[in-house]
Amino acid sequence: MSAFVISIKENGKYKYTFEHRRGKTLMTSVEYSSIEAVHANIEFLRSNFTSLNFIKFKTPAGKSYFRLAIDKKIYANSRRFNTELRFEKAMEEIKTNFNQAEVLDLSFDIFGNLPPDSIFDAE
Repeated sequence: MSAFVISIKENGKYKYTFEHRRGKTLMTSVEYSSIEAVHANIEFLRSNFTSLNFIKFKTPAGKSYFRLAIDKKIYANSRRFNTELRFEKAMEEIKTNFNQAEVLDLSFDIFGNLPPDSIFDAE
């Protein structure tokens, strides 16, 4: 099943990616200042799914990509696709699995602030 994967960037801002059921990133969100904003945005997009627009673009090198928008506000950018078939399949994957995709929050530090002496000694 597809999933939204939430992570924290080096600048301290949050983002999510929408991952294909086989693990390939299909699109990446814009930045958010809090984890709550990310969750709220995902729920907003789910509840307004019928209003989502896939705005299509091509790079100068001929690769296709899209931006996910509602009323001219951009919420996510897709990766660049080498072929039109992969491009179309990515949009179909999002349209089919967006509303039931699980949300995985990987933005927290599982190690916390462990003091240096708590690391296993090699002795």
